Amino acid sequence: MLAVISKSEDGYFVRFERHLKHPVEKVWAMLTENDKLAKWFSELRVEELREGGVIKFDFQDGTFEEFVIMEFKLHSVLEYTWGEDRVRFELFPKSDGGCLLILTEKIRKINNHTPKDLAGWHVCLDVVQALLDGRTIESREAEWAKWHPQYVQALERILEQ
Repeated sequence: MLAVISKSEDGYFVRFERHLKHPVEKVWAMLTENDKLAKWFSELRVEELREGGVIKFDFQDGTFEEFVIMEFKLHSVLEYTWGEDRVRFELFPKSDGGCLLILTEKIRKINNHTPKDLAGWHVCLDVVQALLDGRTIESREAEWAKWHPQYVQALERILEQ
């Protein structure tokens, strides 16, 4: 399902939802343990997992960007800076033993790279779900190519409002 994109007072708000049939602890590990994180977002590495801690983005060219963890609640909330923006993961346990994963991104300005990033987050969440389910996504590039034009259109509609 496509993320919900809305305009806010200070930019834009994007919300992805995934209903997972796995417990919060298992999903949390995918978001915060470097060996598991590397399987779905190889450029990210948790350096210090705490409020005020750091997550590093490896540009694969010898340079890094540090993202600061703004909010941290074990097995519940992980929010960090993403350049000028914010990324927030929230986990909610479900009565069936699974959980709801919500990823939100607060975006200050839409640019040409925004739909690429949103398609990327979309595919990343699909990969997390597949890994947890013991499945493989054959081609992340093909999945991204499927979702990217849809995010281009969604952002065009928001910008026309």
